[in-house]
Amino acid sequence: MMIEIIRSQEKERLDTKLQRIRGRNVALDDQLMNEVSAIIREVRTRGDAALIDFAARLDGVVMQPIDLRVDEETLRSTAARADPNFVIAVREAIRRVRVFHEFERQQSWEMETTEGVRLGQRISPIDIAGVYIPGGTASYPSSVVMNVVPAQIAGVKRIVVTTPPRALQENPAVAAALVELGVTEVYAIGGAQAIAALAYGTETVPAVDKITGPGNRYVAAAKKLVFGIVGIDSIAGPTEVVIIADDSARPAFVAADLLAQAEHGEDAAAVVLTTSAQLAARIAAEVEKQGRALPRRNIVEKSITEYGTIIIVADLDEACGLVNEIAPEHLQIIAADEDGIASRIRHAGAIFFGEHTPEAVGDYLAGPNHVLPTGGAARFSSALGVYDFLKRTSTLRFSAAELTRTAPLIATLARAEGLEAHARSALIRQEDQ
Repeated sequence: MMIEIIRSQEKERLDTKLQRIRGRNVALDDQLMNEVSAIIREVRTRGDAALIDFAARLDGVVMQPIDLRVDEETLRSTAARADPNFVIAVREAIRRVRVFHEFERQQSWEMETTEGVRLGQRISPIDIAGVYIPGGTASYPSSVVMNVVPAQIAGVKRIVVTTPPRALQENPAVAAALVELGVTEVYAIGGAQAIAALAYGTETVPAVDKITGPGNRYVAAAKKLVFGIVGIDSIAGPTEVVIIADDSARPAFVAADLLAQAEHGEDAAAVVLTTSAQLAARIAAEVEKQGRALPRRNIVEKSITEYGTIIIVADLDEACGLVNEIAPEHLQIIAADEDGIASRIRHAGAIFFGEHTPEAVGDYLAGPNHVLPTGGAARFSSALGVYDFLKRTSTLRFSAAELTRTAPLIATLARAEGLEAHARSALIRQEDQ
């Protein structure tokens, strides 16, 4: 498995590769959107009946309305099949993720801006959160932890989970994570139809206020279409890592981290930026060597061949510039001056410092959320957190004296917009003094 090595001076080759990496974003084409729109319409109009039809047609599972909700006994018996070592590990992961997210708590506040004026914000949780957990090879118990914990810390009272039929049976670790978190409202629904059910509700599934969680392109398209009816976390694309490595980096470590990212899927992107041609060659050799032994070698090979790249840059300033251009989901810095390099980074979902902080620690155990902006979205968005499950309500309180003083200003501004009734609503209170 060969990873491409490009010198930054090879402008045309570099631009072609970067365009290919950017082009991995979820392609919400017209045909896909029409298909998903039809699914949403069916669920919205036919409710549970549509969900049962889609389960038979798309999942090959015959269901009755009573089967849509996974009963608690089944959930717990499925969880009991999980590896005991996994349960120990996931408990520690939950503890660490809670510790980190506790610092994201926000408090209501109020201030007096001038005499007679008090302004503030009330912070309150959303009522119901919906979490989508995919099935198949993308059924990750770590996603359960990362989506549920911040919602719980925010104070969300009702957390509803949907996952495809058979998903829990195929991966009892997901059931175990749910049980450890105390989440028992789980529905056996997958794909775009699950997103539609969460957005609009059915006879069995409640309508939620916000939907989070990963999924395939159908799930991404459905989240886009229901946004506005409900909130969503993001429309996530394929995963990516960029590693800045100087001469101090160990080639074996860098290669292992590239392969770990490539293992996620054929469209994952793994990029190294280095000033050393010698290091680039040694990393490439290690990728070839280590990749041969991986169980998911076919997936890794396609990812590395299509989107894996080692870019030899003139200096670390150029490396930082490329990082800010790519705005990667994950950035690892394995270099002597890690903090100095990081100070020049404006756009990255998460930054991992040093050779002992591989991206895998963030995926599973460290504490910060692994739900991160992809495909350049780190330019304008952030990791999932407690704040994603909170609402901010502005509060305003004017005294009679302050309104009397400012009513003419309000009226002037309203009349500039042609809104006479707005002006009068302020002025009438002067007349009533």
